[in-house]
Amino acid sequence: MKKWQIGLTAAVGLIFLGGCANSNGSKNATAATTEEKADTTIHLAAAASLEYAFEEKLIPMYEKEHDNIKIEGTYDSSGNLQTQIEQGMDTDIFFSAATQQMDELIAEELIDKDSEIGLLENKLVLITPENNPKEVEDFADLKNADTIAIGDPESVPAGQYAQESLTNLDLWDSLKDRFSMGTNVTQVLNWVAENSADAGLVYETDAKTTADVTVIDEAPEESIKDPILYPVAQLEDSQNAKTAKDFLTFLQTDETVKVFEDYGFTAAQ
Repeated sequence: MKKWQIGLTAAVGLIFLGGCANSNGSKNATAATTEEKADTTIHLAAAASLEYAFEEKLIPMYEKEHDNIKIEGTYDSSGNLQTQIEQGMDTDIFFSAATQQMDELIAEELIDKDSEIGLLENKLVLITPENNPKEVEDFADLKNADTIAIGDPESVPAGQYAQESLTNLDLWDSLKDRFSMGTNVTQVLNWVAENSADAGLVYETDAKTTADVTVIDEAPEESIKDPILYPVAQLEDSQNAKTAKDFLTFLQTDETVKVFEDYGFTAAQ
């Protein structure tokens, strides 16, 4: 074979090998880019009273700044959420309406205790349907109500606070046959709004979400020992720990706390 033919063959070979290398490099770069842009879903388990703030404002705010991250919220009573987490529900962030459920999950080593922060406070209020058919004007007037809606104290923090307040006001025993117990605070609110109950005890933030109820009174400060504190924390076995941590940091920003305040919460002291 002539020298010029050998040179041409070698050149063609080099071009072919170079093309393969560039092709592989492009594929690797594409794969890396795809991985960077892959969608990540953060699973949020939050008390029912937080649903409006998250769904209407906070989740859209966060997703707008993080277009490759999706926040998927599950809302229920803190007790029900605790049970679901214990049973293995996919969760990255838990936002409870009381410290009891958070403390129990920490004791079970399901929550990263170093990430926990008491972020918000709420108030327990007495509500009636808008027309207040039983003329309930304060807690003492609950004796006029035939049906009183509260959260089930076994699993609903608002129900636990209701029981504590009514017990300390010496009203629990005399009223216990009139209670209709809901599985979460939203259900309690709806019963009163629909006139299925003459009165109810819910969080102030829930009462503000509808014009169909009237806030009659706030639970006396001395009737509830500790502030109604909402702690939030990251799960110990979060599958998206880095992103979950970033979302948890976002929840603590002044801008986010201002949104919570717009929905009736107050920043924890």
